[in-house]
Order: sequence, then structure tokens, then C-alpha cells
Amino acid sequence: MIGEVYTRRAALKALAGALIAAAPTCLHAADRKTRMSTRAIPSSGAALPVVGVGTWQTFDVGPAAPERAELKEVLNLLAARGGSVIDSSPMYGQAERVVGDLVSGLEAREKFFFATKVWTSGRTEGVRQMEESFRLMRTKRIDLMQVHNLLDVDTHTKTLREWKEAGRVRYIGITHYHAGAHRELERLARTRQYDFVQVNFSMAEREAAERLLPACAESGTAVIANRPFAGARLFSRAKGKALPAWAAEFDCASWGQFFLKWILGHPAVTCVIPGTSSTKHLLDNSQAGMGRFPDAATRKRMVEYLRT
Repeated sequence: MIGEVYTRRAALKALAGALIAAAPTCLHAADRKTRMSTRAIPSSGAALPVVGVGTWQTFDVGPAAPERAELKEVLNLLAARGGSVIDSSPMYGQAERVVGDLVSGLEAREKFFFATKVWTSGRTEGVRQMEESFRLMRTKRIDLMQVHNLLDVDTHTKTLREWKEAGRVRYIGITHYHAGAHRELERLARTRQYDFVQVNFSMAEREAAERLLPACAESGTAVIANRPFAGARLFSRAKGKALPAWAAEFDCASWGQFFLKWILGHPAVTCVIPGTSSTKHLLDNSQAGMGRFPDAATRKRMVEYLRT
């Protein structure tokens, strides 16, 4: 996070959007300069904004932490910029509680798409943990409940299918953060039991594009990309380097947008969830969801530029 802050601060500036070249959207052309694009969730057709917020580490703060004021503004700005997805997990320390506390005081509360996870073994313990997530996030319905890192996935899937049928959760999904799990994610996606797959995908971790993302596209499974900056590793590689002038061709004006737009240029990706506790970074991240996205040829050019 420190490296990300250092390398991005100088790049933040006034930005301009234009027509979107590579993704379905529900926005009119006149709105695309100030509000982010949306993409359809395949299982329902509902529109989901393409840039959300991840809460790992960034939202793990105490009840009296001074950081809470800026975190609240991060969520407020997310909604103001047309975003909605807030992704959390019981393994993220206090993050679920912080999200619940902060969102409860926002006028935009009903606009948010709450996503969290179950991360334990056994049906009874899974139900207990998920009930606790409802309590901490202060909601009667969670939009997306995911089996975190595939832990006891068959057991929790049975529970989640029941809860989806009962209307307690809108969508169910599976997640992982490592390429070693991609084959299993692919197998499960092809069963068509899941609305979402959340997976690590970035310019530094491109393995998901080989088989997993095509499988999700074929099976009608939405994709949430986590680790979009590869743990700030991408910013370290770009530190001190100039953004290529041709980045303006897809409405990109910072390295953060460069990395996020590369992900969103893949047609199978529905949403990306960079974690941040900074309003400046939230504004930069959300801008990546506006304007044009790179096509396949441009995405290859972006990778080659980063290599050099």
C-alpha cells in the first residue's frame, strides 16, 4: 500500500472520458465522462459497475481509528462515481464490521452491492459465520456470498443454494487468489452452479486468461478480478517510468488506470476490486471504469511496454 501511494500521487490529475469501445454499458454517451461503465451479470442480466472496492487490510481498523473518516468518504465517493461493489470476508479482520458501521450512516446505502465470503469448515460453522456477516454488515440480504478459497466448497454450496432460493442471498460464488487453484475454479464454473468466480488477474498474474476466463464466458459466470495491482508489485515496476503517450487512446492518464483498464479490456471480466483507504486513489480507480477500454491488440501492446 505504501508503494502504491508513493507512485500514484504524482499521477492524479483532471481526466476526460469518451465513448466506450469494448464493454456493454447501461450509460448514455453523455454520462460516460463522469460515471463508470456497467456490465451485465450473466445469470440475471442485472448491471454491475465495473470498479468496486476491496477491503482486505485497508478496512481492518478499530472502532476509534482516525482512518474511519476517510474510509467513509471512500465509500461515499464510490457511490457518487457510479460504483457499488464492496467486497469483504471474515478473514479480513474488522473489515465487515467497519463496512457495516460506515455504510449505515450513508444516504447511498441502498446503492451498494454487498459481497462477502464464508471461510470455515462444516455446515453448522458455515451457517454461524455467515449469520455473523449479516449482523456485522448490518444487512438483511447479502448480494453475493462466496466460498472463500474453496474451503469446504461442496458443503457451503448446498447451504448457499438453499439461501439463494429463500432470497437471503442474491448470488453465490467461489474465490481464490492463486493460480494453483485455477483448474478447480474452472471445473466448478463449468457446473453452472455459481453466479460469480473471483480470481487473481492482473498484468503481473495473467494465468486466468488461459483457461479460466474462457470457461467463465462459456458457462455464463461473472468474473470479479482481485489482486489487480499484484500487491503493488506493478507500481514498483512502473516507478519512475513515463506513461506511454498512446495510453490516451483508451482514456488512460495514470499507471493505476493503465493496470485496471488492461483487466477491464478482457471481455470476460465483470468487475475489478482494488483495495484502497485513500479518496485520491478511489477517484483514480473509478476513472479507470470510464471512457474507452483497450482492445485485444492494445492489451498485448500494454504487456510488451511493461516488459521493457
